[in-house]
Amino acid sequence: MSELKAASCESLAGLVEVQTEAVVSRTLVKNPAGTVTLFAFDRGQELSEHSAPFDALVQVLDGEATIRIAGEEHRVSAGQVILMPANVPHAVQAPVAFRMLLTMLKHKVQA
Repeated sequence: MSELKAASCESLAGLVEVQTEAVVSRTLVKNPAGTVTLFAFDRGQELSEHSAPFDALVQVLDGEATIRIAGEEHRVSAGQVILMPANVPHAVQAPVAFRMLLTMLKHKVQA
């Protein structure tokens, strides 16, 4: 199963599991307005520095993440959120195993 079925009630904890030495992702919603993706990171795993053309909201569901935005490190724990702004370099590291929900917010840039 990839995306969620409309009008179905699911437990986020059961939709993706931490796997040894891996980063696992599952897209829950994908449409023209954006995407919602669930990630599970094993301890020591990371997404290297990159940027995206859209704002991205990270919600840590369990564990703790180190998120670097424009060179500044942030420790984000379960129940906390952080916004990674569009076109700003960011990276995600797992000092411990954790899961996060990533909501990518697509928007038009005004000229």
